[in-house]
Amino acid sequence: MNAELQRDRPVTGRVDSAGRLVAADAPLAELNARAGGGEAGMLSVPQIAALARLARRLGITVSRAAIAADGDRDIDLWVRAEPVGEDVELTITGWGQRAAQPAAPAPTEEREADFLRASADWTWETDEALRLTALSGAAAAGLGRASAELIGQQLTRLFRFREGESGALPILTALAEHKRFDGQVAELRAGRKGRYLLSGVPLIDGMGRFAGFRGAAVSMPSGRTVPQPLAGGERASAFGERLDQALRAPLAAIVDNAERLRAQPEGPLRHDYTGYAADIAAAGRHLLSLVDDLVDLQAIERPDFAPEAEAVDLADLARRASGLLAVRAADLGVEIDPPASDEALPATGDFTRALQVLMNLINNAIRYSPQGGQVWIRTDREGDLAAVIVADQGKGIADEDQQRIFDKFERVDPAEPGGTGLGLYIARRLARAMGGDVSVHSAPGQGSRFTFTLPSRKSL
Repeated sequence: MNAELQRDRPVTGRVDSAGRLVAADAPLAELNARAGGGEAGMLSVPQIAALARLARRLGITVSRAAIAADGDRDIDLWVRAEPVGEDVELTITGWGQRAAQPAAPAPTEEREADFLRASADWTWETDEALRLTALSGAAAAGLGRASAELIGQQLTRLFRFREGESGALPILTALAEHKRFDGQVAELRAGRKGRYLLSGVPLIDGMGRFAGFRGAAVSMPSGRTVPQPLAGGERASAFGERLDQALRAPLAAIVDNAERLRAQPEGPLRHDYTGYAADIAAAGRHLLSLVDDLVDLQAIERPDFAPEAEAVDLADLARRASGLLAVRAADLGVEIDPPASDEALPATGDFTRALQVLMNLINNAIRYSPQGGQVWIRTDREGDLAAVIVADQGKGIADEDQQRIFDKFERVDPAEPGGTGLGLYIARRLARAMGGDVSVHSAPGQGSRFTFTLPSRKSL
């Protein structure tokens, strides 16, 4: 095979809904055969098969760089996977061979992207038209919508970009020049309050063409347009930021690699090995949640911490949180019963922070409910307060423990697997900062009822 020839002309193929390579140009068919695939059989090149599955699942075109092993060689590819009906059409460019090598330092673009991921509240990727092709899990909670709803939308549909002091829009300049950008101030659309600082690095395909951006979003406190130097009184916050940057990227890599190992992309593994991978991934996620909680803790304990005061609908927020946690609940055999779709509960608070509180309460209810149990979410009014009640069928909490669980690093039963012991402390601090509270009513053997309140509002 002439490697230079393959760099100049695309290699095409087609994968059906069952994952079979039903049509392929000779280079792809030969590579698939060397990977163990038969004629019209399963696509057996793991890196290409994974992108085909992703494109089918998302229902959008996905373009990614890939490195496929081929005996004692590696093949650099840029794979474009486009759903067409039930099939996925493959177009592969930049087909170049080289001797297999141990892992080398990442290219500059990848190192920059790793830095962005390490310092971000959440991360994103787009295609060349700024349509979202990937979002990190934290984006769903930050934006209050499921990631699947956002994939395929243009970034400009989510954000309103603001000019910098020079009058320029960094993201548009970077789009025109296909270069990195930093410091793009962006405000959420659709009547929501929320300001983020966006940064991104360009993605370049195997033919050297611009293919989109990989970037980060960092939440900005109200009233600030650009990051300010840290003052002496902000050293604790600086420590939290450094902790976040130092731990998030390596932990995310550990979880990602463990999940890849558990998925067995290179073929079957011993059952105990996949079990080890699952344990590693679970431990990594636990540490990531601890990092998230510590960063939140640093933020809410700063003297200048002030949540937004905006019109919110607590019933809608409860439905959103339920939707975001529905898959986790189903995996554990727990049913969530959210407020009715036509129910509204106007209140005043910070949309993102209120959603965070509800996510914590509902997640705890799921965690401590027995398999086959149910979590009920109801709304009410308590005088001038709007209230959401989250009730579970867990083992309950003794009277002497009901205040202790709101302290730092305290849990109902420290011997049980679970969270970090900071979630309820943060939830109550956030609720009180918004003029409300979080309380609990429970008894051993009778489940628990957590109530989240915010100042009531007559109408949204």
